[in-house]
Amino acid sequence: MLDEAIPSHLSRERTLPVKTPPSHDPPFPAYVARFCPHASGFVFAVVGAQYAEGSVPDEASRLKLGSFLLAESPSVVDWASATDPKGFTNIALLAYWSSAAAYDKWLVESGFETWWTSIDPEKESHGWFLEVFRCPIDRFETIFSDSDVPEGAAKMRTHSSGPIKEHHYWGAMRDRIPTAQTNELRGENFKPDDSARYGRVRVPGRENLAVIRSGQDWGDTTGEERQLYLTTMQPVLKAGMDFLQQDGEEVGCLSCRYMDVIEPETLQPDRERTFGLAYFEDLASLENWSRNHSSHLRIFGTFSEYASRLNGNISLRLFHEVFVVSKDDQYLEYIGCHPETGVLSQ
Repeated sequence: MLDEAIPSHLSRERTLPVKTPPSHDPPFPAYVARFCPHASGFVFAVVGAQYAEGSVPDEASRLKLGSFLLAESPSVVDWASATDPKGFTNIALLAYWSSAAAYDKWLVESGFETWWTSIDPEKESHGWFLEVFRCPIDRFETIFSDSDVPEGAAKMRTHSSGPIKEHHYWGAMRDRIPTAQTNELRGENFKPDDSARYGRVRVPGRENLAVIRSGQDWGDTTGEERQLYLTTMQPVLKAGMDFLQQDGEEVGCLSCRYMDVIEPETLQPDRERTFGLAYFEDLASLENWSRNHSSHLRIFGTFSEYASRLNGNISLRLFHEVFVVSKDDQYLEYIGCHPETGVLSQ
C-alpha cells in the first residue's frame, strides 16, 4: 500500500481534481518528509555576497555571515556557491527556520537586521543579496529518492513517509501541495520596473511565486552507476540549468542559480552535491517547463533510463522542495549587485 503525499491533517475535500493516472504504479519509490502536525510553516532565506569576475571572495564577508549563526542559529544551514552567466561568483548561505516567530527572533537577536539595514553600497567592495520566503506548511511540498538522508527544509522533519503514489507523472508536484486541493495558485500579471537599479534595491514580491530547490548527491555512487551519472545525467542537468539561467524568461523563470554545496571554512565543494535554485512566475510556469520544454524532458527521460538500467537500485540521491509564496511573504533586496542578479531584472 502506497502512502498519500499529503498528510491526513492537511487533507481537505478537493474542489480541484488530482492528476494521478488511473491504476498508477510508480516504477521506483519516492518519499516525502513528514512534519509535526502543529507546524504552521517555514522561513527560507538566501543571504549572499557577489564578486565580480576575477575577484576573490573575502574572508571578512564569510566570517561576517558566519557570525550571525552563533547565538540564535537557524534550524538548517547550507553554504553554496555559483558562477552566474556574467562571470560573477556568488557565495550564499541558505537558511531555514521552523517558524516565522523563530526567524523574527533571529533577525533581532543575531544582530543581522541591524547590520543589513546599515550596509552602505558606496562603501562595499562587492554586492550583497537577501531573498526571504515565508511559507505556510500547506504551500510546500518536497520529494526524495532516499528516505534516510534529508535535505533543505526536510532536515526539520519528524520522519519520512513510506513510498508515495504521487510521483513520476505530469501534475504530481501540484498533487503534493496541500493548498492545491482547493487553490489553483495562479500568478498575477506583473509589469517589470524598467528603471535603472543600482545601490540598494528592494524588489516587490509576485503573487504565488514558485520557488524550487532541486538537488543531487552522487557521493555514494560507484562503478557503473557513477560512470552512468557523470556521462548521462550530469550533462543534461547542467544543460537544463544553463537554459534557465540564460533563457529562462521564455518559460517564466525569473532566476536560476546552479550551485555547488561548499564548506564554509574553505568555500570549496564539500561533497559531490549540487542543486538548482530557481524562481518561477507561478506554479503553472514551472509545470509548463517541466512538462513541455526539451531541456527538462531530457532530464526526465534520462533519469527514467538511468533508473531502469540500474533496476531501480540507485545510490544517487535526488530531492526537490517547492514553495508557492504569497507576494507579502517575500523579501527580495539587492545591494550593489549587477542588474541581472536574482529577480533584479524582472
